[in-house]
Amino acid sequence: MALEDIRKFGMIPEFIGRLPVVFALQSLSKEMLVKILKEPKNAILKQYQKLLELDEVKLDFEDGALEAIAEKAMERKTGARALRAIIEEFMLDIMYEIPKDDSIGQVLITRDYIERTGGPVITMRGTLCLEG
Repeated sequence: MALEDIRKFGMIPEFIGRLPVVFALQSLSKEMLVKILKEPKNAILKQYQKLLELDEVKLDFEDGALEAIAEKAMERKTGARALRAIIEEFMLDIMYEIPKDDSIGQVLITRDYIERTGGPVITMRGTLCLEG
């Protein structure tokens, strides 16, 4: 029975407000976690992109990297709260290295980097891509 049904039955709102509400929540899917990473106005990806823009470096994430981050969050079973911790873990080295090197123009975070089988793709200003 929904609260709306109780109201229609004639119960006053003061009484309805005291009734306990019980409902089930579904866990977030991988697609939902990827949306949380990219879409909100203050999304964590946008925050890191803005931080690197201060050093005139463009930061991009492959779709596969975002999926790998979402998969890691699902493994931890903590939902969207795990996303920030996972990204911080991988961005820590990058955030320390970029200010030291003025020649870095772009960083692409790859699925291989998130899975620890490769590194990010670093593009130097005025040159081709280098795998880091």
